[in-house]
Amino acid sequence: MSTAEPVKRGLRGFFRRLTTSQAELEAAELQEDLDRYGATPIASCGQRRRFCVAGTLRTVTLRPRGGVPSLEAELYDGSDVVDLVWLGRRRIVGIEPGRVVRAEGLVSVQDGRKVMFNPRYELRPSSGQ
Repeated sequence: MSTAEPVKRGLRGFFRRLTTSQAELEAAELQEDLDRYGATPIASCGQRRRFCVAGTLRTVTLRPRGGVPSLEAELYDGSDVVDLVWLGRRRIVGIEPGRVVRAEGLVSVQDGRKVMFNPRYELRPSSGQ
């Protein structure tokens, strides 16, 4: 009987992976990476406090703010998103969609979205590398 128990868990896990969407699987994988990077889940980040977050860049856009160029990137960690904004920058080498990034800075909320201005960042190898 005891040898059947691991098989059940294995089958249960297999069927769970089959019925789970790709987005849910990616979110779970990103959340597992948080401990490895010493990061706080973005969903747990409150306003007007410094946090270290880590995740995958979904989008990177150049958007002027008050006549000044700014590079904006949406960072997703499986729990929520935060917009990383570098004021006065048009491009940063390595900041591109799909890249895994660890960022640290003050989180604020603008128009209902979490934002981190001019964060310190570290480019990380993706879990597949």
